[in-house]
Amino acid sequence: MKKYVIIVAGGKGLRMGSDLPKQFLPMGDKPVLMHTLEVFRKYDETLQIIVVLPQEQQDFWKQLCQKHSFVVEHTLADGGETRFHSVKNGLALVQEPGLVGVHDGVRPFVSVEVIRRCYDLAKVQKAVIPVVDVVETLRHLTDAGSETVSRNDYKLVQTPQVFDVELLKQAYTQEFTPFFTDDASVVEAMGIPVYLAEGNRENIKITTPFDLKVGSALL
Repeated sequence: MKKYVIIVAGGKGLRMGSDLPKQFLPMGDKPVLMHTLEVFRKYDETLQIIVVLPQEQQDFWKQLCQKHSFVVEHTLADGGETRFHSVKNGLALVQEPGLVGVHDGVRPFVSVEVIRRCYDLAKVQKAVIPVVDVVETLRHLTDAGSETVSRNDYKLVQTPQVFDVELLKQAYTQEFTPFFTDDASVVEAMGIPVYLAEGNRENIKITTPFDLKVGSALL
């Protein structure tokens, strides 16, 4: 079965307080985005990797690849106005039936086991997302102030979110709404249930200077 992953890397680094987009920030011996691609290549050498980057960042990325002698094969797609439009652009390069995952470029610590679990389950379930338990107390904001809610009723969502190719392509023919915050929300808008798989706690999103310190420690 043909397998793809669309790695969305359109961040601007605003929360990092850096002029350099967060996916290009150095972590250890190479940029964050390179670590992410390497994990997916480790999972499956035949996986077709599609990296979605804003056009204005693509030349810089190619320079980084040359500088670091980075040889993980991948195809570039143009970033869009929102994450929804970026994924849609990446999907345009998915030509064959099979499975397609969508992953955040700044999540370099997803485990190979989680990637494998999501792809394996998607063969049957068609729409699979990795999640982890909420470990802190949650409060719900109300008109009167706030109230504690049961954390057992919630999960934290990660990526890669993996789908049947035709299902995801059909989902992305819908008109964009701000409610579409991830691929699962796009698929669910068609009335399709999403299966929850166990994620890994280390699969953090590198978006702040603190995250970068944690990521460097995890390396």
